[in-house]
Amino acid sequence: MCGIVGYIGEKEVSQILLEGLKRLEYRGYDSAGIAVLNKSGIEVRRCPGKISSLTSLVECNHVSGTLGIGHTRWATHGRPSEENAHPHKYEGVAVVHNGIIENYLTLKSELKARGHHFSSETDTEILSHLIAENLQAGLKPLEALRKALAKVEGSYALAVLIESHPDILLAARNQSPLILGLGNGEMFVASDAPAILPYTRQVIFLEDGDLVQMTRSQIKIETQSGASPSRPIHTISWDPTQAEKGGYKHFMLKEIFEQPRAVGDTLRGRISAERGEIFLEGLDDRRETLRAIKRVFLVACGTSYHAGLVGRFYFERFCRLPSEVELASEFRHRDPVIGPETLMILISQSGETADTILALKEGKAKGCATLAICNVLGSSITRQADYTFYTHAGPEIGVASTKAFSTQIVALYLVALAFARDRSLLPPAEINAKLQELLRIPHLMKNCLDLDSQIQAIAQKYFGFRNFLYLGRGINYPLALEGALKLKEISYIHAEGYPAGEMKHGPIALIDREMPVLTLVTHGEGRDKIRGNIEEARARGGRIIALVNEGDQEVAGRAEETITVPRTLEELQPLLNIIPLQLLAYHIAVIRGTDVDQPRNLAKSVTVE
Repeated sequence: MCGIVGYIGEKEVSQILLEGLKRLEYRGYDSAGIAVLNKSGIEVRRCPGKISSLTSLVECNHVSGTLGIGHTRWATHGRPSEENAHPHKYEGVAVVHNGIIENYLTLKSELKARGHHFSSETDTEILSHLIAENLQAGLKPLEALRKALAKVEGSYALAVLIESHPDILLAARNQSPLILGLGNGEMFVASDAPAILPYTRQVIFLEDGDLVQMTRSQIKIETQSGASPSRPIHTISWDPTQAEKGGYKHFMLKEIFEQPRAVGDTLRGRISAERGEIFLEGLDDRRETLRAIKRVFLVACGTSYHAGLVGRFYFERFCRLPSEVELASEFRHRDPVIGPETLMILISQSGETADTILALKEGKAKGCATLAICNVLGSSITRQADYTFYTHAGPEIGVASTKAFSTQIVALYLVALAFARDRSLLPPAEINAKLQELLRIPHLMKNCLDLDSQIQAIAQKYFGFRNFLYLGRGINYPLALEGALKLKEISYIHAEGYPAGEMKHGPIALIDREMPVLTLVTHGEGRDKIRGNIEEARARGGRIIALVNEGDQEVAGRAEETITVPRTLEELQPLLNIIPLQLLAYHIAVIRGTDVDQPRNLAKSVTVE
């Protein structure tokens, strides 16, 4: 995840760019830069580090002008460095980019064959080369951009400066957020509204495939096919969180739909699809220390605790390490047997959860190595832990956590694979195969999001029930817990998640025609057993909602409602299974008229005991 801001007008641009980037710093923090077009051409200032480092650089080496672009980055292709920082400039074209160019290696090889030379490791740099090549062939700026993007596969949000056209600013969007701001004799482009809210409240939310050419007084929007779409102007309130809703009715729905992007952002810069390698900053430098670890404690609260339950499968299966999952609120009130040979993994979206912070202190006092998996830069947990894995999910405003859960699972998966690699427990070919499948997950998640209308219809049928039972076995058991939690916290319906094997040890007494039973029956260990649980529930009148893989007609024929998701590796299946459960809870809550984003009695981050 990265941040973009651009400006064309009459004001001095450097300060506008720097202030905008500071508001976007949560989107990236390992390098930053600006490019300003003036009478001298395009002048670039960039450096590794936070926005404060860039601000100091610009103060010492000022650049003046009224047209410019800026970027704050975290590493995707290429490690954090000055040469990998944006903007990237080539032959009078400067580009800033969010997203990932999936076919950049092919395009880079083609450009090299035509005599191009590259100065960075990034995928972004090819865009400046492609646009410059098209301009040199005589194309006008918008057509040069269109032809360049026609060759690109992947996601992007772009802002572009062209030396030979000092009165225009170009932009484009595909699967990465980008908005335009309309001022009086000035125009803006940004990843998120907070970057430009001090200057304008009139914004246009771009759609996938939009290409934009801006002057100081006019905006021209075209699609990749050349059509001229009508994009409405929205008036944004001065509440930054409202500005970030992006047209969705609720933050929770927006954040559910952001999961493919969020998972992709968690992966970027951390794996090499070409070499099957994993890069974990901080952890990679302490491999000898971490090889001495003999136990893993995963400690968290709420949804993060459920992610930890999934993570336990990874550490036991891949690393052969005894692993325990603990509720932070209970952990510190015992006298846990832990010490220097224990790795304590603290999982928290906000990094400010009081019980988790106190558990971290307990672990450190007993000599544990500590790893924080967190979404918020500079939060308390990240400052105190020995190591930190940032999930880069982006701000999660809805109280019911969604994208944080998915990205936490991805983080745990990568850490477990790295441990297995360092302990030579998985052959490189197998790790590579797992990483290749992991890269498919964002695409498969989009397929799950296509189920939205079907799940809305199911919600319409079941919203009036007062009790739900969620059943899962193995790695799907934590998903049953999380699905039930989502339903109860935003719809106020009583719901329980249970390991399916325990159904006969109590919950079966509750099953009747007034009890919908949602069963997770995707492939993997225990699938055949849970089919028996379905028959037992049906025999008591239970209303079966089955979550199955594509092609599973047998289970579909035994359920009142069937939700079908794509198939992936068993250990990655939770990343797909969770989406329908989140959507079901959301739509039931909307129908029932509850406050989805701010459910009663709940807060986003529990910062008190």
